[in-house]
Amino acid sequence: MGPDGRCAACGAHQQPHPSAQPHPAQASYAYPPPYPYPPQPYPNPYPGALPGFPGGLPLGGVDLRRGVRIALNVLLGVVALLLMLQIAAIGQQRGVIQDILANGHPGSSTSGAVDDADSFADTMTVLSFLGMAATAVLWVIWFRRVRLNAEVFAPGTHRFGSGWAVGSWFTPVVNLWFPKQMANDIYRASAPGGPQSAPKGLLNAWWVLWIAANVLSTVGDGMSSVASTRLRRPLAGSDWESAVELLNSSLAVSGFSTLLLLADTALALLVVRQLTRMQEQRALAGPPAMPPVPPGVPAYGVPYGGAPYGPPPGQNPFSAGPAAS
Repeated sequence: MGPDGRCAACGAHQQPHPSAQPHPAQASYAYPPPYPYPPQPYPNPYPGALPGFPGGLPLGGVDLRRGVRIALNVLLGVVALLLMLQIAAIGQQRGVIQDILANGHPGSSTSGAVDDADSFADTMTVLSFLGMAATAVLWVIWFRRVRLNAEVFAPGTHRFGSGWAVGSWFTPVVNLWFPKQMANDIYRASAPGGPQSAPKGLLNAWWVLWIAANVLSTVGDGMSSVASTRLRRPLAGSDWESAVELLNSSLAVSGFSTLLLLADTALALLVVRQLTRMQEQRALAGPPAMPPVPPGVPAYGVPYGGAPYGPPPGQNPFSAGPAAS
C-alpha cells in the first residue's frame, strides 16, 4: 500500500482495521523522545581540573579540583615530621628522668638537662598543635567536598546530611562514630564497582588508630597531671620516687599515643589518595546505564525504570481490555 493508502497493484483503497486505530485520547498525544544513550558528557564547571577528560567531566556536579587535596597532603606530611620530633623530645625527657631516678634525687648536674628537655618538648608540642589545627581545617573542607560528590553519585543513600561532614568532627561524644559512618557511606557511593566493592581495610585501620591515639593521649595527660600535682608538694623517700616514676610512665603512654598518631597520619594520606582516585574513576564512568527494556514493552518513550507513556495502540485507556472494534 502506498503513501496515499491505495494498493500499488490494483489501485484499491484499503481501510485499516479499526483495532489498529489509536484511541482518540491518544491521537493528540506525542510520545516523548527516548533518553540519549550513551549518556552525553556534562560541561566541565572546572576547566583544567582533570587533565585527560576531553569535553568536560562525564558526571555533572562533581567537584574534583585538586588544590585542597594537595595542600592537605602537604600539611599531613608536615604534621608527620613534627610528630617524629615530638617523639624524640619525649624520649629526651624520659632519659633525663631515668638519670634522676638513678641518682636518687635531682641535682645541679641534671637541672640544665631537665630545662633543655622540657623546653624542647614544649616547643614540639606547640608546633604539633598548630600543624594539626591547620590540617583539621583543610581536612573538614576536603571531607565535606567528597561528601557532596558522594551525594551526586548516590543521592538519598546517606545516613547524615552534608552539614555533619563538618559538625561531626567537633561535636563531643558523637565524634567517636559519626565521622566513620559518614566515611563508610562516602566509600560505598564512590566505589566504581558498586557499594559491595568499596574497600574497607584501610578505612577501618585509619579510624581504629585515630581513636586509640586519642584515648591514650587522654590517659597520658591525666597521669602527667596527677604526677605533676604530687611533685609540687614536698615529698621524700619512696613517695618522691613513686611520683617521678608515675611521671615517667605518663611520658611512655604519651609517646606511644604520639607514635600511633604518626602511623594514623600516614594512613590518612593513603585514605585521601584512595578516596580521591575512587571518585575520579566514578565520575569518569558517568551516569548509570539505563536498565534493559523488558520483553513486550516498547523501547520508544519508556521512562527510566517505568512503564511506557500511555496505553498501547488498540487498548482503551479507560478499561483493562482492548478497544471495541
